[in-house]
Amino acid sequence: MLVALAMAFPIAHAAEFPGKRRLTKEEYLTVQPIYYPGFTFGGLIGEFGGLVTTFLLAIMTPMDDAAFWWAAASCLSLIIMHGIYWTMTHPVNNFWLKNIKLDQASSGFFAVLAPNTISRDYSWTALRDRWEYSHVLRAIFGFVSLLLLLIAITR
Repeated sequence: MLVALAMAFPIAHAAEFPGKRRLTKEEYLTVQPIYYPGFTFGGLIGEFGGLVTTFLLAIMTPMDDAAFWWAAASCLSLIIMHGIYWTMTHPVNNFWLKNIKLDQASSGFFAVLAPNTISRDYSWTALRDRWEYSHVLRAIFGFVSLLLLLIAITR
């Protein structure tokens, strides 16, 4: 369930992608902050919980069991999904939210873990596309992780 939750949020973003590409800059920048803190909290539970439990499943499964390799691959896919967030998505989140009043937990999450590294020279469409495509990639890796996990469990 945690891996399914981890996959759900990027899939929701990917499903919105075609419609959000039609928004003007002002509309897009108005819509972006609605994701916080809900998606942040849900993503934390799903991604962190899914990563921990999938890792535990892999290390508790004997290496000579085929299920080990499926579980390990599922965990690796979640690690890649998480890595995409921290390298592609999070810096853009931080840029979008620079002028938004967040609660203490959210502002700490965005400020401490990834200070704003995005230059003001980026066009808003380049940032939009980076954010949106990163979620499409994350959705793919989340789906692959869930599929591999299901194979591991049925072994």
